[in-house]
Amino acid sequence: MMVATVAIALSLSACGSSDKDEPEVALASQVAGSYTGNEIIVVSGEESSNGTATYTFTKATDTSLDLVIPASGESGMMMIPQLPVKDIPLTKSGNTITGKLLSYTGSVTNSSGSEKAYTISNLVVIFNDRAVAVTFSLKYGNMPFEMTTNFTGTR
Repeated sequence: MMVATVAIALSLSACGSSDKDEPEVALASQVAGSYTGNEIIVVSGEESSNGTATYTFTKATDTSLDLVIPASGESGMMMIPQLPVKDIPLTKSGNTITGKLLSYTGSVTNSSGSEKAYTISNLVVIFNDRAVAVTFSLKYGNMPFEMTTNFTGTR
């Protein structure tokens, strides 16, 4: 009887340990990927562009993402190339994962081979299920106006 009791107790404790929840997937891994949707760019209070775009997010760390903002504008001098934004910190509340970055400064080479500085400010990224909403302001090169962008898309 004693051997049977010990065997049952050991088998129950072994089953209990296998029922533990799997560790949660890193925040960045949960939302990394490409999202396609509508991008609206506003310059000086007027809509400059309204069309389909694809934003790509890659895992930088478990709790941060890198973003590639797609090229925009007309070809030639009015074209803004893809703009990388690095290390956007993520937080989670319920089913929503949010990334916020006050300012990011970088430089890119444009289509004519010139190096252009850019600043992304007030970046907010909100992921919920398979959807994303992105808002930010952009100051590109010597442009006198700041551009405001709103993007909503799905994976």
